[in-house]
Amino acid sequence: MNIKQAKQEVTNTLKAYLAKDSLGNYRIPPVRQRPILLMGPPGVGKTQIMEQIAAETGVGLVAYTITHHTRQSAVGLPFIEKRVYGGEEYSVTEYTMSEILASVYGLMEKTGLREGILFLDEINCVSETLAPMMLQFLQCKTFGNQRLPEGWLIAAAGNPPEYNRSVRDFDVVTLDRVKRIDVQEDFAVWKEYARQKGLHGAVISYLDIKKENFYRIETTAEGIQFATARGWEDLSELLAVYEALGLKADWEVVGQYIQMPRVARDFANYLELYNKYQKIYHVDEILKGTWRPVSVRELRAASFDEKLSVMGLLLSRVSEGARDVRQQDALCENLHAALTAFKEAAASGVETAEAMGALARSRREALRRAGDAGQVEKQRQTLALLEISALEDYRRRLMEEGLTAPEGAVEAVRGWFGQEVEKRSALARETKAELDHAFAFLEEAFGQGQELVIFVTELTAGLDTSWFIEVFGCDAYFRHNRELLFDDTRRRIREKIQAAKAEEQEKCHD
Repeated sequence: MNIKQAKQEVTNTLKAYLAKDSLGNYRIPPVRQRPILLMGPPGVGKTQIMEQIAAETGVGLVAYTITHHTRQSAVGLPFIEKRVYGGEEYSVTEYTMSEILASVYGLMEKTGLREGILFLDEINCVSETLAPMMLQFLQCKTFGNQRLPEGWLIAAAGNPPEYNRSVRDFDVVTLDRVKRIDVQEDFAVWKEYARQKGLHGAVISYLDIKKENFYRIETTAEGIQFATARGWEDLSELLAVYEALGLKADWEVVGQYIQMPRVARDFANYLELYNKYQKIYHVDEILKGTWRPVSVRELRAASFDEKLSVMGLLLSRVSEGARDVRQQDALCENLHAALTAFKEAAASGVETAEAMGALARSRREALRRAGDAGQVEKQRQTLALLEISALEDYRRRLMEEGLTAPEGAVEAVRGWFGQEVEKRSALARETKAELDHAFAFLEEAFGQGQELVIFVTELTAGLDTSWFIEVFGCDAYFRHNRELLFDDTRRRIREKIQAAKAEEQEKCHD
């Protein structure tokens, strides 16, 4: 499976394990709820999908890298307890609660969530002393004499031996008690994720051209060299900050993340070209609709890789704009729900500033609980913080302007909220204009060539751009998309005709 398919399968398994019958019993008894074992190369996204699943399903998440634990921290410490059996008193060894299980109970206490995922990374790299206890945990869901609470899915991840020399094999008894999912790297799936997360355009467009460099692990005379999905994503984060600070990332900096010198140098060279193209083709001018005729001629005569890079620049900028609009749209939606609650609270007699402050505090508390539960992704956290900031700003304005009467306060807040709605509209107008200008420039450069097919396909695949076009429209996109659909339909008809002819010929031969 690729990581997207694995995520869906883990989600489906979680839902199946948490499903209950009419009497409130789990449909699949806990003893039959096999732990999930994700096996795949390092840096492919096994940990991240657990965070996404917890956020999307609303369950808790406790995550541990098991190689960081000793037998004592994972299993607990022994102590002597007195027990009476058959009238005789005996000294019996008990164990304190495992740190891992204590974290599960701690999360349940802090958040009130009774169900969740316990994720154990690098499960097949545990120390020799801990290995028997981990196998027991996978088989019986117990550490010592302490059991994992019902309603918690055990998910473990490991690397195949070709990627990690310290791995140990599971025996058949253990493997027969887990649900094993083998995960493989898949650039197309990662690219979809990268667009959604807003990864650096140079990283995405480079890997579009050099897909073979997306995920590589090689053993050389100098040792193991590798490029992984995790490395590209972390490098992307660094590049964005370096650009904001005016710093340059040379091949040595790239090599700190992409630890395959040949690929690191290749990308560093591409990054220089990428930045050069941005200046040569005056991308800002293109998006404003004021490009120079020489830019059109140069792009038309450029190599295919250069064309892809320039389209990548345009796509990255349009995607960034669409992402900002989508975030502002979500903010307006959240604020609208909050202000409806504010209106009701003010009408019931609650002091206006206090009512607004209570809304801000409840949002902050919800964010804290989500963080405690391991459910907060970066984009969700950013949106929540923007909403809290707006509500706290409204509260401050209400106090400064002395707006205590419900009618006046609601009217003032409605006006302030209107500024957020107008910001959404302004961002949408700007992004729509940039998208129209990008299409016009590419049409002038390529006519109806394959480059436009690539551009339309990328817009369709992008979560933010496809959402933006669906909500705000784009005539050029729909025009080209109809042509693509027509060509695809015509191709399928030709294939059916050819298949029918071949079948007829076979009948004649018979």
